[in-house]
Amino acid sequence: MIEMAPPKAPPRVALGDGDGLAKLDLRLLQVWCTLLTILATVSCMTLGAIPGILAVVVAKHVLVAILVMGLGVDAPRNART
Repeated sequence: MIEMAPPKAPPRVALGDGDGLAKLDLRLLQVWCTLLTILATVSCMTLGAIPGILAVVVAKHVLVAILVMGLGVDAPRNART
C-alpha cells in the first residue's frame, strides 16, 4: 500500500497583530515625550522672547517626529511572497 505524506498546513490568515501591549507601550511613550516637550518649551518661554521662540521652533520639529514615529513611517515592512 502506498503511504502519502500529510498535506501542508494552510496559511494563517486574519490572526491579527497580537502585539497589543507593544502598541500600548508606544502610545504611552508618545504621550510622555509630548508632555515633556511641551513642559520644556513652556519653561524656556519664561526665560524671555528669544529663548521662547527658539523653544517653539525646536518643539515643533520634535512633536512632528513623535507623530511620525506613531504613524509607523519608519517601521520595517514585511516582504510579501
